[in-house]
Amino acid sequence: MKTLSPAERKLLKARAHALKPVVTVGGDGLSATVLKEIDTSLRAHDLIKIRVSGEERSAREALLGEICSRADASPVQHIGKILVVYRENTEEAAPVPKKRPARKQARRPKRSFQND
Repeated sequence: MKTLSPAERKLLKARAHALKPVVTVGGDGLSATVLKEIDTSLRAHDLIKIRVSGEERSAREALLGEICSRADASPVQHIGKILVVYRENTEEAAPVPKKRPARKQARRPKRSFQND
């Protein structure tokens, strides 16, 4: 689990503001399937929101710590029942093929109907 600097945490909070929760931890708690879904989401997005239903604040904080330690992620934010978690993506992204610039069309001269 990597510790984030305050500046990094601030930038991640700003990025996470527009996100919607992608994983929900229900009444069964943190099961193997929920952990697998969190891991899959972190691999795809590297910054996710997790919704926790029906827990007390202290239980949510403990759950956040457990999620971060099991998923090798860093806690970013905990507001109400929403947890924001970040894990740096270690896989290199596939290179994006370069697009050729579009050819400019030849400019046609304006037709003048005054001299006909």
